[in-house]
Amino acid sequence: MNDLEKKQRTIIEPFKIKMIEPLPFTSKEERKQILENAGFNLFLIPANKVTFDFLTDSGTTAMSASQWGAMLTADESYAGSTSFYKFEKKVKELTGYSYVIPTHQGRAAERLLFSILVKSDSKIPSNNHFDTTRANIEHASGEAIDLVIAEGKNPSVFHPFKGNIDLEKLENFCKENHQFIPFGMLTITNNTGGGQPVALENIRGASKIFKRYDVPFILDACRFAENSYFIKLREKAYENYSARDIAKEIFSCADGCLVSAKKDALGNIGGFIALRDGKWVDQIRNLLILTEGFPTYGGLAARDLEALTVGLDEVLDENYLSYRLAVCRYMAEGLNKLGIPTVQPPGGHAVYIDAKSFLSHIPPENFPGQALVCELYIEEGIRCCEIGSVMFGKQSGAKFHPSAMELVRLAIPRRVYTQSHFDYILEGISNIVARKNKIRGLKIIYEPPYLKHFTAKFSVV
Repeated sequence: MNDLEKKQRTIIEPFKIKMIEPLPFTSKEERKQILENAGFNLFLIPANKVTFDFLTDSGTTAMSASQWGAMLTADESYAGSTSFYKFEKKVKELTGYSYVIPTHQGRAAERLLFSILVKSDSKIPSNNHFDTTRANIEHASGEAIDLVIAEGKNPSVFHPFKGNIDLEKLENFCKENHQFIPFGMLTITNNTGGGQPVALENIRGASKIFKRYDVPFILDACRFAENSYFIKLREKAYENYSARDIAKEIFSCADGCLVSAKKDALGNIGGFIALRDGKWVDQIRNLLILTEGFPTYGGLAARDLEALTVGLDEVLDENYLSYRLAVCRYMAEGLNKLGIPTVQPPGGHAVYIDAKSFLSHIPPENFPGQALVCELYIEEGIRCCEIGSVMFGKQSGAKFHPSAMELVRLAIPRRVYTQSHFDYILEGISNIVARKNKIRGLKIIYEPPYLKHFTAKFSVV
């Protein structure tokens, strides 16, 4: 961590608040009953029973006055909307790609691309595939391959770019399997591994390997701005570059990107596919028309396209990015002082608690991360998400294969909570530390075939 990351001792929100929403409050006894009724799954709890919602940073952004103003000028024409052309111009300007296809969110972009390219023998390498990416690949009968560096699998190890892909493993994988690889990927930042950034040097290295084996390179770039700012802070060669210029450098290394615009485009809904080459575009647009809408709206209202166009500019404001990273750092340091281990160093969009270490008495098959998620809700009405063996564990017959890490993600909504909220939360979490050895694990009593963490139900062991 360099001086730029340390300089902001007091977090100052780089904005004024012009609109407020009351926080819902419930009693601890009420929360226990609500949790039990929801099958100990926080996704199944109504939002009006949640005080602090850290379930996801996807679509939970507080939009700016400029975004709301732009929405009022939207052109809601079914085809050829002027709002689309503004959005298209902004994406082209940022990425340098020639083709822009809007979608209603990131998983729709994944489904469109993967439905066309992924076959039963396909293997798609990445640093780490996140939940919907992996599920969409597997639903298309392909195999999602994770090749993150060894440091990215150990929560306590410090490395400035724990999201990096292992270039030696990628080289060997491509050499042995290139005929089965329809495209390669990198997730920036690496959500599965703790919101960890990928170095520009590593992105360039992956790009060279993919080119050598004639494999198209697609970025999962929903947190491109946060990754760009980490590069500015931690990769010395780019310390004098702007976050915007670094982002353009990142996109120049790849052949296209999939983006959930509900993250670093600061929107409440939306996504897009952007591609350098047009060879897949007609097939994607034809499938999009079948399931999403006309290609100039892609399942979105034009007002959403207007908001995203503004958001793609606002997210690259370095005052905002400095604040954004400082919030995660502040929360992680506060948890560490309480004796709660977190993924080191802190990521850019969330704080990840190492539940395997914190609740070492609970075995992976009893889901220590999910148990901690439930305790956080009971204690303070916090809703957050397990990223461990509920999300990524596999059952093969009688054998259970746990996730490499058992994490709890507190995803920080953009421009929503203030420092006093985080101080209040840290005060309450100290009570969980005091009773951690009494926390019991869980077992699954219902699970769907895909993305089980969204709708699975549990009981206490």
